[in-house]
Amino acid sequence: MSDRILVAYDGSPPARTALEFAFDEFPDADVTALYVVEIPEGYLGVIDGPDISVPLTGKAREHADSVLEPARALAADCDRNLETEVDSGKPAHRIVERALEDDCETIVLGSHGRQAISRVVLGSVAERVVRRSPIPVAVVPSTSH
Repeated sequence: MSDRILVAYDGSPPARTALEFAFDEFPDADVTALYVVEIPEGYLGVIDGPDISVPLTGKAREHADSVLEPARALAADCDRNLETEVDSGKPAHRIVERALEDDCETIVLGSHGRQAISRVVLGSVAERVVRRSPIPVAVVPSTSH
């Protein structure tokens, strides 16, 4: 049984499906929904290191809060506690780093689950998280396309 679960959450239908999966499959776990504000590649090149995060503006924090609000509502509907976190940087890198920093046992990600090759099936962020993560990753296909 996992005690700490990190769900990558971006407000999309696959992210909602992933959060529902985490609540259903890990009923006793502490669940955190993480939204990563993507910093464009050119900006990260100026800052040293791929796994860094940069301070967010008030407007970016407001946007992140609005993205995470449906996750909080879903948690309330499911009678679950949910921690929400915001970070910035390259999403796949920050998801793995935050899971490790927070001592999570599992990362849960949504996937569009469309077709053939892994990048198309998983999406580039999900594929990178699966490849980088030293802890288990559950990739949940979305029920809506």
